[in-house]
Amino acid sequence: MTAPITFVNREAEDGWWMGEALKEAEKAARIGEVPVGAVLVHNGAIVARGGNAMVTAKDATQHAEMRVLRAAAYAVGDTRLSTATLYVTLEPCAMCAGAIVLARVGRVVFGAWDEKAGMSGSVADILRHPRLNHRCEVQGGVRETESAALLTAFFKSRRG
Repeated sequence: MTAPITFVNREAEDGWWMGEALKEAEKAARIGEVPVGAVLVHNGAIVARGGNAMVTAKDATQHAEMRVLRAAAYAVGDTRLSTATLYVTLEPCAMCAGAIVLARVGRVVFGAWDEKAGMSGSVADILRHPRLNHRCEVQGGVRETESAALLTAFFKSRRG
């Protein structure tokens, strides 16, 4: 866990924490994983961090968000993370969005939009669906260019 940090405004805070998520995405890319990273901030400090590990774990559920939610629940001692903010470099998919809602994460901030699988406004909006019993505050596009560039470079290198 990191020491609490105080920020002047929300934009500066979101940019800072997204930088930490970008570091996790870069780590994932270095080991051959799709470069998606996430951190969960609770009471001004990171309580969990991680990147995609689907290839390494041979498990399709090992998205960055899922790994971070598991670790955060353990670190905080509660499955409900209503006062926490999840920072992730790519718009959450359906699986991750569902887990985020079930964990009752208070706020989700993401970098790049995912026009093919994003469930925070691109394809659908699970995180703010009016029929669900929990809705997250959502902010997309934070450090979007950097987040998207990591993904573009990764997939370009795979195509040769």
